Amino acid sequence: MTEQLPPTAACWVEVVLATPAHSGLGDSLSYWSSEPLQPGALVRVPLGAREVLGIVWQVHAQPPDGLSADSLKPVRESFAALPPLQANWRALIAFAARYYQRGLGEVALAALPPQLRELDGAALLRRLKKLDAAALGAGAGAPVGAGTQEPGLDPAAAVPAPSPEQAAVLAALAQSTQPVLLFGATGSGKTEVYLRAAQALLQQDPQAQALVLVPEINLTPQLEARFCERFGAHGVVALHSGLSPAQRLRHWLAAHRGQARIVLGTRMAIFASLPRLRLIVVDEEHDPSYKSQDGARYSARDLAVYRARLESGTARCQVILGSATPALESWHAAEQGRYQRLQMPGRIAGAALPRLRLLDLNQQPKQCLIAPPLLAQLAARAARGEQSLVLLNRRGYAPVLACHACGWKSDCPHCSAHAVFHKLDRSLRCHHCGHASPVPRACPACGNLDIAPVGRGTEQVEEHLGALLAEARRPDGSPVRVARLDADSTRAKGSLHSRLAAMHEGEVDVLVGTQMVAKGHDFRRITLVAGLNVDSGLFSSDYRAPERLFALLLQAAGRAGRDAAFVAAQQAEVELWVQTWYPQHPLFAALARHDYPAFAAQQLRERASAQMPPFSFQALLRAEARTQATAQGWLQAAADAARSASLPGLAQSTLYPPLPLTVQRVAGVERAQMLIESPSRPALQAFLAAWQPLLHAVRRQPPGRGLLRWAIDVDPVSL
Repeated sequence: MTEQLPPTAACWVEVVLATPAHSGLGDSLSYWSSEPLQPGALVRVPLGAREVLGIVWQVHAQPPDGLSADSLKPVRESFAALPPLQANWRALIAFAARYYQRGLGEVALAALPPQLRELDGAALLRRLKKLDAAALGAGAGAPVGAGTQEPGLDPAAAVPAPSPEQAAVLAALAQSTQPVLLFGATGSGKTEVYLRAAQALLQQDPQAQALVLVPEINLTPQLEARFCERFGAHGVVALHSGLSPAQRLRHWLAAHRGQARIVLGTRMAIFASLPRLRLIVVDEEHDPSYKSQDGARYSARDLAVYRARLESGTARCQVILGSATPALESWHAAEQGRYQRLQMPGRIAGAALPRLRLLDLNQQPKQCLIAPPLLAQLAARAARGEQSLVLLNRRGYAPVLACHACGWKSDCPHCSAHAVFHKLDRSLRCHHCGHASPVPRACPACGNLDIAPVGRGTEQVEEHLGALLAEARRPDGSPVRVARLDADSTRAKGSLHSRLAAMHEGEVDVLVGTQMVAKGHDFRRITLVAGLNVDSGLFSSDYRAPERLFALLLQAAGRAGRDAAFVAAQQAEVELWVQTWYPQHPLFAALARHDYPAFAAQQLRERASAQMPPFSFQALLRAEARTQATAQGWLQAAADAARSASLPGLAQSTLYPPLPLTVQRVAGVERAQMLIESPSRPALQAFLAAWQPLLHAVRRQPPGRGLLRWAIDVDPVSL
């Protein structure tokens, strides 16, 4: 007997919803619609007692096999005012979900602005009318094909002539058909290359779109200012989690409808809907911030390369990965010929690269925080009107408070980590779970009044330098000014902008900061950078630690001497000072020569001999439970189930025993992980995909009933 269709049904659709991989609901649910729909259309559908946003993934003329017409629910509403999400975007989402072992809807819906999930069709239509009115008032481009004024080069913009190195790179970019690794020294003008690449694109195709990624939110304002100065404010939008929900929706809609020609953003922007994407730039591509550590643990850098390949199916889409210290994976890809490597070894206007000065702490006074020669240099530079940067990658006043009478330490009650002492507000704060408490008057264990900070953080360095430089003077006779830039000092709204502005305007002489000051900032008067407490990266158990330390120091050094005219006028020596107990370490020899290729070659030889990435491929299975025994027990049961089932790819994969994480307890939750490694990426992917159903099954058995969460992390950047 033929199924009776609902009288108003026009089509049957598979709708992707925000359901996590472990929900058991599958990638999509079936509905019927009273109006024709296209794949990629946004709809609101019933899910249990709720009505939720979904994406039409497939459209059928008949009900899916095995389902009766009257068992399906109707689509409640479609967002007809929005163009459907394009096939290339859906292919990117499907690949990311498959490769990173997540639910399709979990990835797809997370890529949309949160406020969009809350709107109905009428509310969305009002937003679109406001957006069109604002765009018309600014003279910006309308949706693709509308034929109104297009954004392009601002006639009033002062465009500097390219350097010979920049011109050569731009000529090579125009002919390249591969992903490009732009290996340029700090201060070599990589941003100008990005600007000119976008300019050439828009001149060739005014409807085209460009996506520029940066690793951190605090780098977007200055980059946005550069692009707006060159192209005008219309047609340039930012996408990152620091925007308000309304801003994020507005910018996403502008990109999706083709009104925004240039989108700047952090890793989340790799999933932006850009119907005419022709250029993707990943600035500071080595930065680990491009790898998400929550939800779908994707790498925006790797997805940028994949997305450019997808987009090139219809028209050429170029991807540029830029860095002075490329990730070893990217460097190895270029060595193999999979990426085209273009180089800019010189700085703009012939500016000199900083000279390395190693301060042997074995020859300095004991317990000194700032070695006397370095302190003298900081004072001398301030007296000449130059600025200095002091890098210490540890915020707070001290990592821990301790009682030397009984051994008590300021441990976090919820984590297996110390609560950090913050002197400014007299608090102990855990940087893992956020727990905060006042500093006790006496030792909670023995009552000793003499509890003291152990170790040093940026707060202490700022205070210490302020005291040591109290007698030093600036050229106008005023006291030397010391400031701090870290996650604590920039927590208040607008504080980051004000502190950066003070630095750019010369109001600060010595800036103390964490790694956030080492990335991308174009400070013009810095002539000295000092690195403190760097030795932990030389002998870490993490095999990536030397790579990160080299990148951090070289990137920090790149903040010095960027303005050749200022350096020449001051007759200044541009230097990187590093305090270390191990001045003979080979890492410093390569750093002194600014020789990243030699450092990369040495690191790749070590990785090859140990068969570590990029010569093998890894994934982590992570588990969280109330007890460590439960977490590790479930991981072991999952490994045993995989071996019993003889899963595909298992023969080429190694499952290591489960272990606690370095910080094994966070917010009262115990964490453990298991490393899976294979010399073959396809074998690892086949194994992980086949393992997923078993993981769900083991979760329902006794070893997994006390489990809180589990997740797979493919291509982890931290073990």
